[in-house]
Amino acid sequence: MNTMTLWHISLWEFAALAAAALLVGFSKTAVSGANTVSLAIFAAVLPARASTGALLPVLIVGDILAVLAYRRHAHWPTLWRLFPAVAAGVVLGTLFLVWADDAAVRTSIGAILLFMAAVTLWRRRAAKDHEPDSVATRTGRVKARSYGVLGGFTTMVANAGGPVMSMYLLSAGFRKLGFLGTSAFFFLIVNVSKVPFSVGLGLIDGKSLLLDAALVVFVLPGALLGKWAVNRINQRLFERLVIAATVVGGVQLLLR
Repeated sequence: MNTMTLWHISLWEFAALAAAALLVGFSKTAVSGANTVSLAIFAAVLPARASTGALLPVLIVGDILAVLAYRRHAHWPTLWRLFPAVAAGVVLGTLFLVWADDAAVRTSIGAILLFMAAVTLWRRRAAKDHEPDSVATRTGRVKARSYGVLGGFTTMVANAGGPVMSMYLLSAGFRKLGFLGTSAFFFLIVNVSKVPFSVGLGLIDGKSLLLDAALVVFVLPGALLGKWAVNRINQRLFERLVIAATVVGGVQLLLR
């Protein structure tokens, strides 16, 4: 069966989805959070709820490529502190999806992303840089739990956890490679754990997987482009791009 007939997708719409898949690969290996643009493209081409399930396997492929590229740079103490709170957020997100309509999802996630970007900008102006092990302090633990719940919630309802976790890792003082390595493992584990929930909600089915099979081939060139680009982006520009991608994603969700 022609994949493009499954959702009555035109050639131009498929090209847009392919570009979104390429951007997923780029965001996973270069500018985390930029895939909120991919989220918006998928939701514009496909039915809003179905787009969440269709995008998830594409994200997982990008996560695998990111882990292969940055596996040596992950900060596991941070990950272990985040996972319990993230699990709670995923459960809350699943319950939210049971009754929320598309408008409620978009408005909630967009507002959260913009709030996180504003908080991060404020904190970065008010405090000096600090090391990732600051998560061991009481304040660090509270922050990890708060961001973890928000990250789990947003990643479950709209695959939009990237910007939330980007804001957390930047606020925790992570440098570029540590940021990418930690977020790579984080999202691989979290996105794989979301699969049973998405299947149970009917967001992933044979139709969406067939479309994914045609799209994942575009993730690899995006990841290679990102790996090439990240070595040419300095730390300050990297942080600005991450924050800008978060703001753009939040505005897109609110206006879409």
